[in-house]
Amino acid sequence: MDYQRDLKKLEDIEYLRGLIDKSKTAMLTTFTVDKGFHSRPMATAQLDVEGSLWFFTNEFSSKVAEISLDNKVSVTYANSSSNTYISLNGVAQVVDNRAKMEELWDPFVETFFKDGLQDPNLTLLRVDLSDAEYWDNSAGAVGLAFKWIKSVITGGKFEPGEHNKVEL
Repeated sequence: MDYQRDLKKLEDIEYLRGLIDKSKTAMLTTFTVDKGFHSRPMATAQLDVEGSLWFFTNEFSSKVAEISLDNKVSVTYANSSSNTYISLNGVAQVVDNRAKMEELWDPFVETFFKDGLQDPNLTLLRVDLSDAEYWDNSAGAVGLAFKWIKSVITGGKFEPGEHNKVEL
């Protein structure tokens, strides 16, 4: 086991969690043979420490059918108010785990599943992430001005925010 690599992965996941928590709503994109890419909004339940995203879903939804044929997915977040953007890739699978559902349950989910945790169609979708790319320009106007002034004084390149690609 590579301690440095594991520590870096945990740091990357924690950083991504902070960005995701600012957005919460993702666009999950699947692939279908007949229609190509299919995207839809999904409320994020959790990004866990292993680097898996969790969502509640209906086990009879089109996304579950699409994932059963090709489980490679893309998940994106865009938060224009905080100037943060994330693109993630991974492999999705349906997980029917009542204990995990109870752990992740949020009253907001009841908007879509009127019977709550007792809804017979309720299941979880887990996306095991392979890689991510993010743009974080959340420093705000003062932070951007400071970075610009610093680049002018030092002669360095103006970097308006964080941009990174990470392997998970």
